[in-house]
Amino acid sequence: MVMRPLVVAIASTLLAACAVGPNHVYPNMAGVPDRFVQAEAPADGVAAGHATSAADSEFWRGFNDPLLTRLVDDALSANHDLRIALANLDRANALLRGARFDQLPTITAQGQASDNRASADQQPGVSRADRDYKSYSVGAQASWELDLFGRVRRSVEAQRADFHASAADLQALQVAIVGEVANTYVTLRGSQERLRVARQNADNQAQTLKLVEARFNAGRGTEFDTSRARAQLEATRSRVPALEAQVAVSMHRLAVLTGHMPEALISELTPSGALPVLPARIDPSTPGDLLRHRPDIVAAEQRLHAATARIGVATADLFPRFTLGGLIGSQAAGTGALFSRDSETHLVALGIDWSFLDVGRVRARIKAADADAEGQLAQYEKTVLLALEDTENALVRHDRARSEDAHLEQAALDSAKAAQLARLRYHAGATDLFEVLDAERTQLQAEEAFADARTRSVGSAIALYKALAGGWPDHLPERRKLAARSP
Repeated sequence: MVMRPLVVAIASTLLAACAVGPNHVYPNMAGVPDRFVQAEAPADGVAAGHATSAADSEFWRGFNDPLLTRLVDDALSANHDLRIALANLDRANALLRGARFDQLPTITAQGQASDNRASADQQPGVSRADRDYKSYSVGAQASWELDLFGRVRRSVEAQRADFHASAADLQALQVAIVGEVANTYVTLRGSQERLRVARQNADNQAQTLKLVEARFNAGRGTEFDTSRARAQLEATRSRVPALEAQVAVSMHRLAVLTGHMPEALISELTPSGALPVLPARIDPSTPGDLLRHRPDIVAAEQRLHAATARIGVATADLFPRFTLGGLIGSQAAGTGALFSRDSETHLVALGIDWSFLDVGRVRARIKAADADAEGQLAQYEKTVLLALEDTENALVRHDRARSEDAHLEQAALDSAKAAQLARLRYHAGATDLFEVLDAERTQLQAEEAFADARTRSVGSAIALYKALAGGWPDHLPERRKLAARSP
């Protein structure tokens, strides 16, 4: 009697290679180009130079800014959004382990002790003592679903894909957090540079105002000139509070991104620093590499995989579900008789559960699973297109930002020289005040524009690294490495 269920189990193992439902196939995106359009050639005015690969690990270290590197490391270790994503990954990992246990027999143990008395109505004429009896039992019970049609295996497959999608979500969030830290740091340095430019121009204009006032007091100037010079100085000084606010906001943001209170990094970030130095050129590789490396694309593909596997889970309900059960134990009227030869009990059973009379509901669930897979396929294709668009946009913005940067740098140098010459000419009486004020206003605008362009140029490089998602999985704190390891 025991051998028959074993034969059934062996047969189920032989049939285990069969699983109903479609197998996941890596989606093929037609029309993906071999190269990025905006990566064909560098823009005019930008040196071709040696290209730095966007897939380089930990790109932010290439900026050679120790403070930026430490801020990124702190964010990867302590950012609260990353901690939430890591908890979600741990949850997906636990659910996967639980799903895997469904492939194994479920074994439970139980014990019972009872003291019973039958009523006199149930046993008329029997003495009270004879109506009392005791019972003791212990046993172990096992049940195992014979996965003939792959319902359990498809469920495990879907849960495994969900785990990999959660791992990719964590990596995608790392991309976003590191990109935001680097971009906020660059914004901070750019705001500090613009603040320095505004204060320096205010100092220059204050010197001009003193000169105008001296000429007026000496009877060689007019009140109109004095008012004009003072108005321009006050307009320049008015820029300072707004820039100071931008600096403070960036400091607060960096502190929170790295897991600190908003004011924690003010003293450390207050000293101004130079903007990071850009590489000569960034190699974007190919769109094919992008599809393999961007974590949001990987997550979308894994969710498509999970949805495809769940079609198999729903389809398996069209077929009977076989369960092998067994029990072995001991039952006796006294504890001393437990486990004796005559107290042995056992049970071996094969159960069949088939919802063939409820096929309408089963087919409705299959149809819903099919629709979910179609939706996930569309989501994957959308994610790919958005990733390609994001990368093309990042490439062209970085290319044009570098060109704009070069022109505005020269404009800032020339305007500063022109303002200095205008002041010298005014002091010598060779020109009027209008020329000085105009030159100083042009200098302020050009230097502010150059500082803003430099900030956008470095920010565009960070956006390009972020779009290409290079090197991110290599930088994981130790606990996150363990959690992200595929089971």
